[in-house]
Amino acid sequence: MADHERSSGSARLVTVVTWAVLLCGLWLWGRQVTGVAGDVPQTAAGDLAAIGRPPEAELPSAVRPLKDALPQRVDIPGLGVQAPVIARGLDARGAVEPPSFAQAGAVGWYAAGTTPGADGAALMVGHVDTRTRPAVFYRLSTMRPGQTVRVLRDDGGVAEFTVDDVQVQSRDRFDAARAYGQHRAGRAELRLITCGGTFDRAGGTYTANVIVSAYLTGTGL
Repeated sequence: MADHERSSGSARLVTVVTWAVLLCGLWLWGRQVTGVAGDVPQTAAGDLAAIGRPPEAELPSAVRPLKDALPQRVDIPGLGVQAPVIARGLDARGAVEPPSFAQAGAVGWYAAGTTPGADGAALMVGHVDTRTRPAVFYRLSTMRPGQTVRVLRDDGGVAEFTVDDVQVQSRDRFDAARAYGQHRAGRAELRLITCGGTFDRAGGTYTANVIVSAYLTGTGL
C-alpha cells in the first residue's frame, strides 16, 4: 500500500470520527441485554481517563518501521488472546465496521489505514461481549504499559509492539486525534479499541471507549 494511500485512509478515518462516539452503541450489546455476567473488566470513564504508567516502568526503544504486509493474527500473551484478523472498512454511518457477532473472536483491522508494523498508527477494533458470552477484547481494559502485542503478517514476519498507554475516553468527549493519530512521527504504532466505562441503561450502550496504544519494539520471523 503506497504512503499516500495510507495517509488518505487515515485522513478519511479522522474526518468521520464524529461517528466514533457511536461505536459502542453500534457494535456491542450491554451486559444487561446480553446476559453476560456483570464482572466485565471496567475502568472509570472521564473526559480522558488514563489508566496510567507506573513511575518505575521503563519501556524499550522503538525500532524502525517495517514495510507493508497484511496482518493475519493478533496475539496478546497477557490476555491469552490469539485472534484472526479480518480486514474492515467503514459502515454506512461512517464508523469502522467491526467483525460480525458470529466472528466475535476475531479482530477487525481498518484496511484503508496503516498496516501493523508500518510507519503510522494501525487501528484494530474488537467486541467486548456478545449476546451470550465475552468476546475477543473482553479483558482489554486490564492491559498495562509494558505488555506485549504481537501481529503475525503475511510476509512471514512478526511485528511485536509494547503497550505504552491505556486510556478510557468518554463517548461525549471523544478525542479523535489522540485515539487514531500517530503519537510520534516516524514510529510504527498500534491502537486496539473496544467499549468500556459503565453501561448506560437509558442509552442501551457503554459510556466510553477503551484505547490501548502500543509501538513497534521488535520484529521476527
